[in-house]
Amino acid sequence: MSTAAAPIRSGVVLADLLPAAARHRYAVDTALVVGGAALTGIAAQIAVPVPGSPVPVTGQTFAALLIGTALGARRGFLSLALYALVGMAGVPWFSEGSSGAGGASFGYVLGMLLAATVVGGLARRGGDRSVLRTAGTMAVGSVIIYAVGVPYLALSTGMSLSAAVAAGLVPFLIGDALKAALAMGALPASWKLIGRRG
Repeated sequence: MSTAAAPIRSGVVLADLLPAAARHRYAVDTALVVGGAALTGIAAQIAVPVPGSPVPVTGQTFAALLIGTALGARRGFLSLALYALVGMAGVPWFSEGSSGAGGASFGYVLGMLLAATVVGGLARRGGDRSVLRTAGTMAVGSVIIYAVGVPYLALSTGMSLSAAVAAGLVPFLIGDALKAALAMGALPASWKLIGRRG
């Protein structure tokens, strides 16, 4: 006798499983987008300064990747776009209560917007349903964030690219591995729990 639950169909992300009548779907999606932006802003305030770097360790990268995988590409993009636009307009919810587009770490915000979109697309293809797939999805998202954030850091501060890598990438690798480990436990476990209830 098999105890395996029926698998959740592909092409679905966690947010798609929230109950909502068709007429309320827009309201639910709007709440998810606004909630994701707010969660990112709150997570950005969890900041630990890094000696020798203008970029602190924060919770916002983890929040952005989690939001992308849970909400999917479209809602993930809209959520991080809202976070970026409101912060650029002056709301002090970037890292360490900053705002505006001129800071050294703003490139990471732009990278998170792109990363949330990409990991959301990967999640829709099952990229968050097993430990190994989630690890790959988080790695792709992290690479995107650094691919945008580190060159922006170099340009905005006048650092050489190697100095920007040393200040804006290397100190964060251990923290990123811990964040990925959290996601590797939480996301597949959520799918298993949903499958058992489904």
